[in-house]
Amino acid sequence: MTSTDLPAPTWGGTELVPATDVPQSRKDFASDQEVRWCPGCGDYAVLSAVQGFLPELGLRRENIVFVSGIGCSSRFPYYLSTYGLHSIHGRAPAIATGLAIARDDLSVWVVTGDGDALSIGGNHLIHALRRNVNITILLFNNRIYGLTKGQYSPTSEAGKVTKSTPLGSLDHPLNPVSLALGAEATFVARTIDSDRQHLTEVLRAAAAHRGTSLVEIYQNCPIFNDDAFAPLKDRDSAQDTIIPLVHGRPVRFGPLDGAGVPQLGLFLSPSGAVEVRAVTAENESEVIVHDAHAPDPTLAFGISRLTSFGDVTRAPIGIFRQVARPVYDDQSRGQVAGEIDTHGAGEFQALIDGKDHWHVR
Repeated sequence: MTSTDLPAPTWGGTELVPATDVPQSRKDFASDQEVRWCPGCGDYAVLSAVQGFLPELGLRRENIVFVSGIGCSSRFPYYLSTYGLHSIHGRAPAIATGLAIARDDLSVWVVTGDGDALSIGGNHLIHALRRNVNITILLFNNRIYGLTKGQYSPTSEAGKVTKSTPLGSLDHPLNPVSLALGAEATFVARTIDSDRQHLTEVLRAAAAHRGTSLVEIYQNCPIFNDDAFAPLKDRDSAQDTIIPLVHGRPVRFGPLDGAGVPQLGLFLSPSGAVEVRAVTAENESEVIVHDAHAPDPTLAFGISRLTSFGDVTRAPIGIFRQVARPVYDDQSRGQVAGEIDTHGAGEFQALIDGKDHWHVR
């Protein structure tokens, strides 16, 4: 599948979300609420990027809604001058699904964290992804519970010493990108809070995607898990730790040679796994060329498995998958309207009067 096979950028349901001809700026999307996160929190950078990006959509603010769960990131709706819902722990994808189905005139966003989305909310997240509901999910991952004061989270590395694991965590960490690809999500990406340009580019692509978009954002918690992603953010070490994913380009990274070309690349091993090797003149043609539009997510999943935990030494960054598939809320509305005939047209009263009913006396 090529980029030309993908649907044109739209927001909402079968019709475009009502647009506005009134010029908008970042200030139009900033609420009057005092932003209350800890100094140095990565949430500030993401909020600023989102506020700066929303005017690009050209949508009326009343047709944009942000739904959050519980956690530091879930304060997000208060700081945006759009509609918002601060919902309950882990249930934001379920609530957003209902909104997307009921209102095709809305651009629906979910803001969640690694604890909120992947612990109590794991089930809701998986099913939103597999159904391909037309929502955009921003998953802030700082690999710690921040709001409840520093317990380990589903993405914390094994051996993590916290208040709830004083002897070190025994849990194997969850990889959100691998989870999303395993659930056959149609848009999966990873970016970093401190890289404003890359973050905005990914947000732009996620918003334009028809279906469920999941964007994992590596985000710093300066109080309970400071510098968890420092090797990815340090200018000197980033070239050795970030594996950049760009559709249609060979996946290369690492120290530069004399010609300024990265010396490491991704290859397929004899067993079919993705591995890192030094690029030579003999094997240069074998470097994996990233295909975000591949119908089968197997290779993207293999790339996601290169993510390091603990002392971060490596992480693929970019859009892993971007494919087209029927959208759940569009199909649901079509089925109700009789436009999608799966088992013959039906009537509500006929259902009530059918065989499977009882008289309660």
